[in-house]
Amino acid sequence: MQDFVFQNSTKIIFGKDQEQLVGQESVIYGKKLLLHYGGGSIIRSGLYDTVVKSLHGQGIDFVELAGVKPNPRVSLVREGVALCKEHDIDFILAVGGGSVIDSAKAIAAGAKYDGDVWDFFTGNSAVTDCLPIGVVLTIPAAGSETSSGSVITNEDGWYKRSTGHSTMRPQFAILNPVLTYTLPTYQTACGITDMMAHILERYFTNEKNVDLTDRLCEATLRTIIHNAPTVLEEPKNYPARAEIMWSGTIAHNDLLGTGRIGDWGSHDIEHELSGIYDIAHGAGLAIVFPAWMKYVYKHDVNRFVQFANRVWDVEIDINNLEKTALAGIKKIEQFFSSIGMPVTLKEVDIDEKHFEEMAKKGTENGPLGNFIKLYEHDVYQIYQLAK
Repeated sequence: MQDFVFQNSTKIIFGKDQEQLVGQESVIYGKKLLLHYGGGSIIRSGLYDTVVKSLHGQGIDFVELAGVKPNPRVSLVREGVALCKEHDIDFILAVGGGSVIDSAKAIAAGAKYDGDVWDFFTGNSAVTDCLPIGVVLTIPAAGSETSSGSVITNEDGWYKRSTGHSTMRPQFAILNPVLTYTLPTYQTACGITDMMAHILERYFTNEKNVDLTDRLCEATLRTIIHNAPTVLEEPKNYPARAEIMWSGTIAHNDLLGTGRIGDWGSHDIEHELSGIYDIAHGAGLAIVFPAWMKYVYKHDVNRFVQFANRVWDVEIDINNLEKTALAGIKKIEQFFSSIGMPVTLKEVDIDEKHFEEMAKKGTENGPLGNFIKLYEHDVYQIYQLAK
């Protein structure tokens, strides 16, 4: 087990009707905020009115910036940075899912910086400070509500890159499972895949003697797997929605990564897909992760056997461990398919046209991943396996 420091200061406010508290939580950080959200879904659902009423109740003035898209764009981030500077904003409130929250984090960092916010995503500058952020979560998926990272897409070249800093972690996150009742089935399934991928990135490690976090990862995966069919079949099943929502947060709040070095190669490989093709991140991960597994499993067959046995109840064949490992990979492919996720690029009409380009762009700053270092050739082969 690695030495580590774990600190997650985000205040979680979980349960029914908790969004009504957003005003009293926000006023702690100032009287003027940027209200950041996506499209019209929060207006149609009535959440917008609830948030505005709560803010007005605390005498909070706000400027709005809507229009966040999946795979959030740096152009909108730049617009938000300009608004924050123009209106002397104290605080940013993100109402939405991971894309909205990631966009809000980037704006918060850019508002405290004299240069171009994209500098943080290219490594030309490092985040040192940002405006405080609060969240009303509507899509359990990315885990951005308690993480310190942000992923943004630059339309100039369609680069999708990440950055992070402890100050980017939200001050509070309001999680009401009821707000997820109206999510489309596909979006719910994408979220389930995304949170599972966050766990898998941490689970596949070279670090030894991490049994506690192994079992925490496995338990969270099994909780998601158990509840996924219910939320897809019964969208208003509160207990199942609550389990999924909390699992998404736990998957990415850094607890499951304590004492271990995660991989993150699959995320980087998927970022090239969604950067160019603008597919849903969760769908891309459902395609990439099984392909990555098939490419790397021989590096540590025993870990893949453990995954198959503890997560999927595959009986261990002591005479053929490779068979057991492959059975576990097959199980996760079948699960993704069962919840309506694509598991091949063909299913989302992506051909080989950009394989070389994506492999080159993804590795231009060095190899990807930690479980196995993946170079341009390796990434290309994983795209081939994902066909």
